[in-house]
Amino acid sequence: MRFQTLLTVASLASSITAAPALQHHKHKRDAVTQTVQAQVTVVVGANNAGAVLQEADVLAHTTNAATTTTATPVVDTPTTTTSTTNVANVATTSTLAPSPASTTTTDSSSSTSSSGSSSGSDVSASGFKGITYSPYNSDGSCKSTSQVASDFAKLSDYGVIRLYGVDCNQVENVLQAKSSSQKLFLGIYYVDQIQSGVDTIKNAISTYGSWNDVTTVSIGNELVNGGQATASQVGSYISTGRSALTSAGYTGPVVSVDTFIAVINNPELCNYSDYMAVNAHAYFDQNTAAADSGTWLLNQIQRVWTACDGKKDVVITESGWPTKGETYGLAVPSTENQEAAISSIKNSCGSSTFLFNAYNDLWKADGEYGVEKYWGVYGDA
Repeated sequence: MRFQTLLTVASLASSITAAPALQHHKHKRDAVTQTVQAQVTVVVGANNAGAVLQEADVLAHTTNAATTTTATPVVDTPTTTTSTTNVANVATTSTLAPSPASTTTTDSSSSTSSSGSSSGSDVSASGFKGITYSPYNSDGSCKSTSQVASDFAKLSDYGVIRLYGVDCNQVENVLQAKSSSQKLFLGIYYVDQIQSGVDTIKNAISTYGSWNDVTTVSIGNELVNGGQATASQVGSYISTGRSALTSAGYTGPVVSVDTFIAVINNPELCNYSDYMAVNAHAYFDQNTAAADSGTWLLNQIQRVWTACDGKKDVVITESGWPTKGETYGLAVPSTENQEAAISSIKNSCGSSTFLFNAYNDLWKADGEYGVEKYWGVYGDA
């Protein structure tokens, strides 16, 4: 989601450090101009109840992200993954287990791994790969160490926690709050402060954990989708971040997160990240009801994988459903619909998806359709 300035000078002054600008769901339905045709079979979440998606002419001159693909995913429970391609199987430790689709690459980077070992499963007790978390009070100020620890009491079922930045001492606070079995997907949000962000992460890791606690580090969030960078600039940011992280002792996956539609429209992005980390929310499709969120999301995984010529694994780094806001076509915000969407996503591709978000973000502006604050799975915190 794109960040935009939210807080007043007064509320900024009350923060321990500068609170981040607004994560804003916007431009999720930009026109798709890339045409890709393929015949593939994909198994997602093979360690759990999976879904087999067979799709031909995946993006045959589609004109809008809301346009559905020509084939219908079939829910199935595969007994074997022989002769299939796992497009979204990234281990929850800092080892990236490449699928057959990603063993051959043409990009300028190669998949790397740290000294951690694969857990052998992408899905935790929650049924999801992980969940996103933001450490801010409703006024935008930073949560304390004890507040973060309290928040994490409800998140023990999630194997990986995704953070967006390094402000508010969030890396060190989360390292102290998480269980020994949980991993972190860390983020450096401000691309003009990459070295500083790496230094902050390294200091927190040195004091409260190890690099084995980290499964991925992202450099930037939705930069292309938000018009803040070109694909080639994103490549430069990732290269800078990867170099700084390697010097700091980290050798795991490095990515830049963008929206599914940004990757489809800008397949050059496939060249830079160690795997494709994309945000996708069925609510903004307007033609998809909550109960169909999983099928919709599985289609987006397929579309991104196809746009990258089947050479990169795909992980959904944000997906969820709002509990309050405006009705948008078939998309109706409510607690019941959030539950339906979560169930649908979990059944279709939960092991490849980070649920968005742990708690409501009351520090945000209402945003388009009035939904920005209300994606929290566990309400207010």
